[in-house]
Amino acid sequence: MSTVDNNQSLNNILNKLGIQKPEEKKRADGSSLGQEDFLKLMTTQLQNQDPFAPMENAEFIAQMAQFSTVTGITEMGQTLKGLSSQLSEFRIATATNMLGNSVLVPGTKAYPDSEGAVHGVVDLPAASGATNVVFKSMQGEILHVEDLGAQASGLTGFEWRDIPQEVLDANEYITVEAFADHGNGLEGASASVFSEVLAASTGGTDGVQLDVRGYGDISASEVVRFRKGSGT
Repeated sequence: MSTVDNNQSLNNILNKLGIQKPEEKKRADGSSLGQEDFLKLMTTQLQNQDPFAPMENAEFIAQMAQFSTVTGITEMGQTLKGLSSQLSEFRIATATNMLGNSVLVPGTKAYPDSEGAVHGVVDLPAASGATNVVFKSMQGEILHVEDLGAQASGLTGFEWRDIPQEVLDANEYITVEAFADHGNGLEGASASVFSEVLAASTGGTDGVQLDVRGYGDISASEVVRFRKGSGT
């Protein structure tokens, strides 16, 4: 077999292993090897090998496979960098979409939304025979009681829409307290309210951070529900 045929056969093997030709992949610096460099090294090794103990075919293929693996790892690193850039863009889009909307946060401080209403949920660990939500002013005065009646276990939504104008004009938060009867009379229950997202940021290692009215910074990964429109 001629030298040209040998080179063509070797090139075919290298191409199958994913080792690119020099014109397909140029070196950015002297820290990486292309196919041309690999061929030179392999040729030198073959020329200087012991004729009485020549390299086995398995060894030859193993060296090419190692080179192919290194090349694949490098390309995978470049792919991961591209994914990181796309993830950053996705985080920015997520933060932007949250602005002007409301997210559900565990707490008792609620602000009326742009429609003058308060929304939230009560988390019931078991079915209740009676469920109430009490709305109070910052001073502790009872403003309204919402009777939700008997409810199954799980999340139960509530809202207060007919909030008096004087309460809205005060521009203060409303305290929300939930109570449920599981067979031993009314007892305190866990409540969450929808609150407006005032700002969002994507810096740091914690992902998207939301500045929620009345609650400060909250990680977007902790949000389980959100509501369209300016929040409570």
